[in-house]
Amino acid sequence: MRHLRYWWPALVWASVIFTLSTDAFSAEHTASLFDPILKWLIPSLTHRELVHINHILRKCAHFTEYFIFYVFLFRGFRAGQRGWRWTWALAALTVAAGYSALDEIHQAFVMSRTASPLDSLLDSSGAFIAAAAVWLWFLIRRSSGAAPATSQDTAD
Repeated sequence: MRHLRYWWPALVWASVIFTLSTDAFSAEHTASLFDPILKWLIPSLTHRELVHINHILRKCAHFTEYFIFYVFLFRGFRAGQRGWRWTWALAALTVAAGYSALDEIHQAFVMSRTASPLDSLLDSSGAFIAAAAVWLWFLIRRSSGAAPATSQDTAD
């Protein structure tokens, strides 16, 4: 039970991702939110440009959702231990990629959404880049002397 405190952010974020996969966050609904803001910021935007910008924003959201999800998962697998381990990193990456695939399957059953393997790949890419960022962060911390390396830090 003491490890739950490390997992609750990942569980909450998984719920956020699930919610973002519903009809309420389909392209039509997000366009009705973003288009007025974009038109206010740049009045000269055409409808075609608005559609393109909305598409880009939605794809950036995919990447960002899973970047954040990976960080929370890594924290959960780490469970308060020190350092960085391959097993934690790979476990978090595997769970993020698996959840991404399940999220696309969920979208296949939502009338206003479509399932796309490319979206799952984009999600997984966000998690992969997060894994690289977390690894670099620990590498930099260790080399700067902020966190002394232990035998457990490099194990696995």
